[in-house]
Amino acid sequence: MNKPEIIAEIGSGHSGDLTHARELIAAAAESGADCAKFQLIIADEIIHPRTGNVRLPTGAVPLYERFRALERPISFYAECAAECEKRGLRFLCTAFGVDSLARVASLGVARVKVASPELNHLPLLRAIAERELHAVVSTGVSRLGDIERAVDLLGPARTTILHCITAYPAPEHEYNLQIIPRLKALFGVAIGVSDHSLDARIVPGCALACGAAAIEKHFTLNRHGTGLDDPIALGPDEFRTMTQFLETLCTHPHEELEHLLAGEFGRQRVQAALGDGVKRLAPSERQNYGRSNRSLHALVELSVGDPLNRENCALLRSEHNLRPGIAPEHFDSVLGARVSAAVPPGEGIRWDDLLQRG
Repeated sequence: MNKPEIIAEIGSGHSGDLTHARELIAAAAESGADCAKFQLIIADEIIHPRTGNVRLPTGAVPLYERFRALERPISFYAECAAECEKRGLRFLCTAFGVDSLARVASLGVARVKVASPELNHLPLLRAIAERELHAVVSTGVSRLGDIERAVDLLGPARTTILHCITAYPAPEHEYNLQIIPRLKALFGVAIGVSDHSLDARIVPGCALACGAAAIEKHFTLNRHGTGLDDPIALGPDEFRTMTQFLETLCTHPHEELEHLLAGEFGRQRVQAALGDGVKRLAPSERQNYGRSNRSLHALVELSVGDPLNRENCALLRSEHNLRPGIAPEHFDSVLGARVSAAVPPGEGIRWDDLLQRG
């Protein structure tokens, strides 16, 4: 059977240091990765400065300030892309908005990554489609309708879906990997998995048994490092364990894989990871729906009577200290509407906050 693409999620784990980024790329190549994935961060595209502390695998982090510290010029990513080519890896980079997409596209890439929280960032998805780029889209903290709308905007021929759970770490028994063939049948696109669980083998192995075309796993040189996702990432030895395990499984007929996995991990554990294939929010991510993904937020203090425009509001992640606002699909239709009650900077703009258009 065909081996899936193995994506080493470096993300921002280089902490903005190019030497460290090169070390991560080299180690990922030596550990059996096919692709190294990065994130092109522009803080103002993602969250508001008043977002405050956000709980991540490393603990509570002042996320806006951390994102600002991770901003790097496009030359940084060009160097990373060149190093990937030198090491025989494909380069993949996440864009979080239209501006970061333009920068990623300037590198001459054929595809771009869309993180789970941006699955409903419709202006970003439209911009990707207009550039005719292939999108690798994670689908954590999403419902089936969210995925359907994204695939319709991007186009099935230029979309790969990575089934995902937005929890750090994600419980392996919540992965419901039988959703992989269901999504493939529904949308006719390549389906993989973005795995945030701690084990190196069971979720990737079960995903392979379900026909995964790609497997993404966080990668680090040190789980105690300064990267935002380092505590839930695999080190080089663990990553190599994963890639070798998958290579071994690929030497067997596909119909034998579930039996082999049951012999390795126990049938009950395998069945728990496989789930029932019904798309639903996993228990560990339900509280994030509507908060980690995008909604309409005030960029500045809005006073009664102020009309909404692209300078005073934007589609941002809410996280947990700011209230969510109107869903992205209504963004264009509410531009020009006037505010009926003061909205503090950073807060979500709700329907009740709007008076009229014009």
